Amino acid sequence: MSSPVSTVETLAFGVAPESASPFTGGAANGPGPGPAKRGPFRPGRLVPSRARLETRLLARAARGLDVVLAAGLGGAITVAGHPVAAGVWAVTTLIGLRLLDTYAFPRKQSLAAHMARAGLALGVSLLIATGLVVVSGRSEPTAVWALLAATGALSVSHLAWWTVIARGRAQGRLTPNIVVVGATKNAERLIEAAMRTGEVNVLGVFDDRLDRAPENILGVPVLGDTSALLDHRIMPYVDRIVIAVASTAQARVRQLVEKLDVLPNPLHLFIDVGGVVEDDAALARIAAGSDSPLSGSPASARRALLKRAQDLIVASLGLLVAGPIMLVVALAVKLDSPGPIFFRQRRHGFNNEVILVWKFRSMRHDMADACATRQVTYGDERVTRLGRFIRKTSLDELPQLFNVLKGEMSIVGPRPHAIGMKTGGVESAKLVTQYAHRHRIKPGLTGWAAIKGSRGPVDTPESVRLRVALDVEYIERQSLWLDLYIIAMTIPCLLGDRSAVR
Repeated sequence: MSSPVSTVETLAFGVAPESASPFTGGAANGPGPGPAKRGPFRPGRLVPSRARLETRLLARAARGLDVVLAAGLGGAITVAGHPVAAGVWAVTTLIGLRLLDTYAFPRKQSLAAHMARAGLALGVSLLIATGLVVVSGRSEPTAVWALLAATGALSVSHLAWWTVIARGRAQGRLTPNIVVVGATKNAERLIEAAMRTGEVNVLGVFDDRLDRAPENILGVPVLGDTSALLDHRIMPYVDRIVIAVASTAQARVRQLVEKLDVLPNPLHLFIDVGGVVEDDAALARIAAGSDSPLSGSPASARRALLKRAQDLIVASLGLLVAGPIMLVVALAVKLDSPGPIFFRQRRHGFNNEVILVWKFRSMRHDMADACATRQVTYGDERVTRLGRFIRKTSLDELPQLFNVLKGEMSIVGPRPHAIGMKTGGVESAKLVTQYAHRHRIKPGLTGWAAIKGSRGPVDTPESVRLRVALDVEYIERQSLWLDLYIIAMTIPCLLGDRSAVR
């Protein structure tokens, strides 16, 4: 049986695959830096930015659970014959825990310090409630034991939440990862603030003046110039890019913003004014995403949480409804042509993360094109007889419900394109400057572009530009109601679409 801590941890973090370290092994951008360049902030495992959570969300969940527990346990004490003591215990417990700031979960607070605060609030409320039971003249042992059990239950809850949050930070799931642009004195101030506060993990520094840049700043490695930053394999793990050049170099800041605007990662500026207190406050705002980014979409933990809940509910219902259909399609694929049932393809996900997308195989196995160097055309000889049907009806996409459950995709979002996909012999990503902007949100099974007529292959530069424009429009407008509208319109659009080549 799993422990209470592991159970809460599973609910809080879900299933989020952790990729191998981009700092070790082979090199996508030259030789691997190896352990010497891991830096002082490097977490034990790097987690994709899509799997990152905010401590404040877990703190709110802890407070909500305390309210539920206090109400339920207070009801049990009421059953024991002491409704007044039950009400006083529940109210004083919740007020005390809030006044003593037990839901802050500071980064450097030990378990003993946290439990001391929680214990003080719980002890005072226990004494007050027990006193009311005694002075009532009906001091049954049952009521006292009920109060003790209720206090113990809340103590265990706080112990579990502190452990979950501490472990999440150690695993890199609760601390934002950033990279710094500019090997400057300002970057040194930022890194010093990060060391003091623990607000962020600084994974590396990038600077165009590598001939004058040091090998590291306070142990944080200099990983390359800004051109290397554009396609560095560490970027799917990066939550923020922070420019740390001198605030007086306004022309340089504008130049960097224009160059880095093509990336899906939010871009922030660290200002070198004020002292230690101002540095710490500025870094805290960057870590929380409360400062408006110079480029990229502003972070919204509430919106991300709602979208994830929507994905889990819709994908689970979708599997229940489509499960029998998927079994029939799987059998038909196996009987129709030799080869595996599924086709897996590497595609770009959130923040350019490389994900494996699942589909039912619709092409002849010996003609599979994992890189989409040649897009499907009308009457394509590579597509099987069954493949034409499942592609036209989008039944081949149903296995991507598993990608949604894993957290790699959403129900609604830009369609994931194959890495290296080409349009007219040119890599599609190079046809539109803002192409990577579509990776500022998780890719989806369906999307705004799909219901607006941009389905199937993007085989001309104009179709690529239209797809990207519609995807960016969706990202800027994304909301729960827009997602529900797109889901509702998807099937009618599929049934009414006879022109898209699938």
